Amino acid sequence: MKQTNVKPATGKLGILVVGNGAVATTFMTGVLMARRGLAKPIGSMTQYDKIRVGKGDAKKYLPYREIVPMASLDDIVFGCWDVYPQNAFQAAMYAEVLQEKDILPVRDELQQIVPMKAAFDRNYAKRLDGDNVKGLPLSPSQGGGMQIPSRWQMVEMLREDIRTFKKEKQCDRIVVLWAASTEIYVPVDEKVHYRLADLEKAMQADDRDRIAPSMCYAYAALSEGCPFIMGAPNTTVDIPAMWELAEKTQMPIAGKDFKTGQTLVKSGFAPIIGARCLGLSGWFSTNILGNRDGLVLDEPANFRTKEVSKLSTLETILKPDVQPDLYGHGNDEDTQYYHKVRINYYPPRNDNKEGWDNIDIFGWMNYPMQIKINFLCRDSILAAPLCLDLCLLSDLAARAGRYGTQRFLSFFLKSPMHDYTRGEEAVNNLYQQYTMLKNAIREMGGYEADEEMD
Repeated sequence: MKQTNVKPATGKLGILVVGNGAVATTFMTGVLMARRGLAKPIGSMTQYDKIRVGKGDAKKYLPYREIVPMASLDDIVFGCWDVYPQNAFQAAMYAEVLQEKDILPVRDELQQIVPMKAAFDRNYAKRLDGDNVKGLPLSPSQGGGMQIPSRWQMVEMLREDIRTFKKEKQCDRIVVLWAASTEIYVPVDEKVHYRLADLEKAMQADDRDRIAPSMCYAYAALSEGCPFIMGAPNTTVDIPAMWELAEKTQMPIAGKDFKTGQTLVKSGFAPIIGARCLGLSGWFSTNILGNRDGLVLDEPANFRTKEVSKLSTLETILKPDVQPDLYGHGNDEDTQYYHKVRINYYPPRNDNKEGWDNIDIFGWMNYPMQIKINFLCRDSILAAPLCLDLCLLSDLAARAGRYGTQRFLSFFLKSPMHDYTRGEEAVNNLYQQYTMLKNAIREMGGYEADEEMD
């Protein structure tokens, strides 16, 4: 390893996951099994990918851990929050993603991962009705029972959770990862979301319409010196106020929405159409999904959040304004190809989602052609390695002194964060994202950035 300014990955790395459902428990179980040598962390870039460093006679291909100091799987300690009280073993069994034989060997460790009470507002996920949620007791004169804490009280409670976990588990560092459900769509409001002072004021005023619970988790994490990763399409850290907080606390942020199935295919296949200068008339995508995520997305207000995320990928790769002959066709206004995305809740499939893509293209002399893609995938099996990579690389970024939006992590995300206030576009082309990822690793390891594809 070359001389690098990245701080060493000493001590324990706590990973606090928001959500203890299919994705979270598959992630946790896989890490626990892999470090016992009972499973392989397949799909994880940090565990398998090799990057070329140097050129000519000095050229060599190295795994990430030989370029930069990475935390080991043995150093990871898990914790979580969830609206349901079941421990990680019970939740993993209930999710039915993994077979019993792949869960039972680490049963004891999973049983010790008991979710803390979630900072939850049912208005943001109406299909969830768990009772393991933070509340404040009402006095007898108020009728007794519990009330939802204010947004600022949620922040304070979450900060206390992080401090307690770090102390009890003797962790050196903590990363907070959102692997919970998609919240209802929150439009960005300049009066609340652009300045940190305004965001804090809205939290203190308990503005429940414009301050999502996920914002409370992000604010708490960054305030406690923890990188924060948004794995859903929620409006959370992709607002200027959170960028300001990340700068102030000098913490990395990444988001949003894990890129697992259909969008992974889209971000990899759309560049083929663009590179060959073929035309696109329309791209229709539909999905069936039966897990808890599918249940939540069956609510129109929650699906709207996901739809915005999934629709944004294609438009930054195949641009009508750059190539009007190729991409300026398809819809009623004849300004762009037709792009439609659908998600259908279908319980029999559980976590085994299926994505269909119908792509109408045209070529020489405008002759039409079609491409059909049918991806029968496993949602949590694809998401688990992303969770690992995002946590380890966010921890690496923090130790390297990188803070604010980590654009090099866009490779893992469906709707990468970008500074839309300055007209910046997200990079969604998978191959450009991969180059950004490799170059960030090279630079942190003391090597030169490189545009060469290999």
